[in-house]
Amino acid sequence: MAETLKARLLDTDRRGAVVDDLNALVDSEVANKSGLSGGVVKTGYAGVKKVKPGFVREAIDKMLDDFVEQLEPFWATFTTEATGDFGTFLATRPHEASEALLTVTDRRAERSNRAAVTSIYSKLRPKAQENVIEALPGLGAVIEKHGR
Repeated sequence: MAETLKARLLDTDRRGAVVDDLNALVDSEVANKSGLSGGVVKTGYAGVKKVKPGFVREAIDKMLDDFVEQLEPFWATFTTEATGDFGTFLATRPHEASEALLTVTDRRAERSNRAAVTSIYSKLRPKAQENVIEALPGLGAVIEKHGR
């Protein structure tokens, strides 16, 4: 039986590298946004980073367990039934995968006591699914790198 994502990604020896790679993925995804909506994402992201430097990395670390829990069923199916890479696998299930991941951030935003963060999140949330879908191949690559 294949080792679970939880066992691999949340291992104390590996977790920091996973968080670092996911933080770099977020930075890259934001930097690659263009157009008016891309400008809104970049402005919101810069605002969050200004409100609390290190917030994004900290948030990824805090939510990693929940993200892994949401990705575990996808990983189990991928490792037993799919060929190719995990990023492509996730991209073939864009709405299902993105909604699973967004349940984590939605719950986190609902519980936040930082008004600036919740305000920025509420402004970005309408486009969040599109942004997450665009990030699925990169996310899958990070997960596969550390999950194998």
